[in-house]
Amino acid sequence: MNATDKKLGERVLHAVLYEACAMALLVPLASLLMNESVLHMGVLALMMSTVAMLWNMLFNALFDRFERARGLKRTVAVRCVHALLFEGGLVVMLVPLAAWWLNVSYWQAFLLDLGFFAFFLPYTYVFNWLYDHLRARLIERRALAAAME
Repeated sequence: MNATDKKLGERVLHAVLYEACAMALLVPLASLLMNESVLHMGVLALMMSTVAMLWNMLFNALFDRFERARGLKRTVAVRCVHALLFEGGLVVMLVPLAAWWLNVSYWQAFLLDLGFFAFFLPYTYVFNWLYDHLRARLIERRALAAAME
């Protein structure tokens, strides 16, 4: 089993973990910076998270196929391209949502999204790197346990 052999359940788990960890870090900070209640920013974060989780599952499935078809390895460069494309797609989807919810202009929502991008770009890289390494260890342990039976 390798990075591209993920079933739907694991993709859901990956997306939920990604979003839950991000929201725990970002909602209190955004609430403080935007001078909005944690509840108001939390609802926006939940809406954005739902869009992002669906995008996460779709994008990662497509990226895994592309990676497999091209015979790519998850190098630093490939991980950087992955993170940039993922976050770029989110900008297109989330700016209108933020503008509507916060009752601000698209420009203001775009600037807010740039702040989110500054957070999520390294977060995406680090989270996926950690996830892949922990996943590989778990697969290795399972294989060793199965070999010992």
